[in-house]
Amino acid sequence: MSNVSNNIKDLFKDCVTVPNFLSLVRILLIPVFAVLMIKDYVIAAVIVIAFAEFTDMLDGYIARKFNQITALGKMLDPIADKLSQIAIVIILIIKYWNNAIKYLFFFFIAKEIVMLAGGAVLIAKGLKPAAAAIWGKLATCVFCVVMIIVLALGENGALCDIIGYTLPNAVTWVLVSISAVCTLASLLCYIPPFIKQLKENKTDNEEKE
Repeated sequence: MSNVSNNIKDLFKDCVTVPNFLSLVRILLIPVFAVLMIKDYVIAAVIVIAFAEFTDMLDGYIARKFNQITALGKMLDPIADKLSQIAIVIILIIKYWNNAIKYLFFFFIAKEIVMLAGGAVLIAKGLKPAAAAIWGKLATCVFCVVMIIVLALGENGALCDIIGYTLPNAVTWVLVSISAVCTLASLLCYIPPFIKQLKENKTDNEEKE
């Protein structure tokens, strides 16, 4: 229990930073995006989620450039990523409910559930989830680009009526499949450090006994 308390204290140490503020903004924009999509303000919704993803790139740049990397930021950033990805995927599942591609979208939700469960296990043991690896960052970037394209130009997309073009279903499948492969690769990259942390924690506990 003391380990958990110490982790919580460390988490909020020096947490008032611009990157953390941007991560919070990104989280707050998620329900805005969802409501706009539900109300059929698709163009506004795409602009909101595109801006949210821009803040994702911006907060990472500021954190590294001005040395504002914090323990809270390391947790807030992936949480914001996961929540935004889940929101986007749920909206796309609804939009593509009559299309078999919806099953591919379900994969992204399954991945996030596995990641959240793994993170919860580590936190429960007083451990900190590993920071995003390069594959994780790449997968997030590819996901954002692909899903914004699909939201804008896919079936009933925000820009379809304006420019008179809709992505062919086959192209949508290819784009989403590429994102799924990157996502799977990022998930597999998290497994070794996850297992390593559990083993080290078990060894430490045995030595204390």
